[in-house]
Amino acid sequence: MLKKILFLLSILYTIALAIVCLIKINKLPDIGISNADKIYHCLSYIILSLLWYNTLLHTFKLKSQQALRYASGFSIIFGIVIEVLQGALTTSRAADVNDVVANSVGVLFTILVVSLKKINPTKN
Repeated sequence: MLKKILFLLSILYTIALAIVCLIKINKLPDIGISNADKIYHCLSYIILSLLWYNTLLHTFKLKSQQALRYASGFSIIFGIVIEVLQGALTTSRAADVNDVVANSVGVLFTILVVSLKKINPTKN
């Protein structure tokens, strides 16, 4: 049951992220940090890649390295596609290479955390 929920959550998060990235958003809350949108991008893609990593690992029973490669590759390609679609399909959004970089940094952070976790697993 948990495996199905994890898969459904990954699908729903991916769809929600695509929608949020492609609709017009009038005002985001100002958190007083320059380039806050890049932080949002980074965090969004940390979540995206972690969700898909865990889905591939637990639901589809892939080995950890393979799940990490697929989840990371999917997340980076998804981010690039979304940026291209923003430039091609919307009038309120523009494609931005810096957003792709921020997305990729989030994915790389996930790779680092998962890799370090495998090197130094916690003892139960």
